Amino acid sequence: GLTFTPDLYKCGVDIVGPSNIKTLLDSIPPYWGPLRSGMLLKIGDVDSDEEFNRKISPLYHVENIKSPLLIGHGANDPRVKQAEADQIASSMKEKGIPVEYILYSDEGHGFARPDNRIDFNGRTELFLAKHLGGRAEEFLKPDGSTASFPLEK
Repeated sequence: GLTFTPDLYKCGVDIVGPSNIKTLLDSIPPYWGPLRSGMLLKIGDVDSDEEFNRKISPLYHVENIKSPLLIGHGANDPRVKQAEADQIASSMKEKGIPVEYILYSDEGHGFARPDNRIDFNGRTELFLAKHLGGRAEEFLKPDGSTASFPLEK
């Protein structure tokens, strides 16, 4: 949404989102072959049409982003690999576009651990209050949260 309809949003929240459709599909393990084939039928043939992949992948349209983005991702995501979050977060940072990237070392596709879920929801509340206006409760990082911030290294 932020790349293809940038005037529509004041900010965005990305949870385990793909940024490059080709690298997303290339990361699918061989035993998920039928899933990959089904996705190609729905999306289009990004394997043989690089121009099409560039047209539909947010990573290639980062310069269109006008609003801050909060990214939350699990380091062990078997479906949408961490590289998808890494590459769009890095590209936004390089271009001076506001981005906050939170990585949870012990999560997969989504946030299953309660401490991480509470952590991300609290950080999202602060982010939305900051960029949309409104109130947010004081944020206290849960003791068991594994949140790290790759862009701050």
